[in-house]
Amino acid sequence: MVRILVCVKQAIDVSQLKVDSATRRLIIADAPKKISDFDKNALEEAIRIKEKLGGEVLTVTTGPEDAKTTLREALAMGADKAYLINDSIFENSDTLATSYVLAEAIKKIGAFDIILCGEASIDSFSAQIGPRLAERLGIPLITYARKLSLEGDTVTAERGLEDCSETVRAKMPVLVTVTKEINEPRTPSYMAIMKAFKKEIVIWKAADLNIPSEKVGEAGSAVQVLDVLAPKVERKKIVIKGETAMEIAEKLAKTLIQEGIIVR
Repeated sequence: MVRILVCVKQAIDVSQLKVDSATRRLIIADAPKKISDFDKNALEEAIRIKEKLGGEVLTVTTGPEDAKTTLREALAMGADKAYLINDSIFENSDTLATSYVLAEAIKKIGAFDIILCGEASIDSFSAQIGPRLAERLGIPLITYARKLSLEGDTVTAERGLEDCSETVRAKMPVLVTVTKEINEPRTPSYMAIMKAFKKEIVIWKAADLNIPSEKVGEAGSAVQVLDVLAPKVERKKIVIKGETAMEIAEKLAKTLIQEGIIVR
């Protein structure tokens, strides 16, 4: 029987983001949100471990009130209970401040065997929450796991590196960040979705965790994002003309070579 905590993030679906062509700023007001893809892999792995060994899967997130929708999805996938840490003073928190909030929440939740996180979030892709959280909790850290197994009180993970892989082991409790290669997340059934509404979502405010305002938000952050702009794209507007298709093709090939788009 293992007790697994999964950190999930309600992230903007970056595949559906739009850009204001005049300002190059992202239009996020009505952008759809979902569980960050890598976090969904972490959740799926936790559920598979529970199905094999027995135990309990808990999810925790920080975010606005509507993050409950994301947590319902996690509960429908198979999580047993969810925690939402929601407070206006958390706004504009970076990974330093967010990891502090998560650490305090996990300490209040109680004993655990494994914490699973995605390797990064699909929106900011900083890959810092897992390592920062492990440091705050004083537990071993395994990153970029693409295979995971448990035996006794030991976790064995295969890590995918750039041109090779390595196998590492750590005693529980341990924090593991996973890659997309580790599994294919399930799609909840209609019955599972209905059952998710009967599962508990616990909502905590900063006061419930004794979190002072100076440790979160902009005051508690080491990084401030001043602006986010889409890359500036300018078309060269090169028009290729010719009498025949062959002539046009030859001119096009020469132009592509000159522009460095293709190499002979």
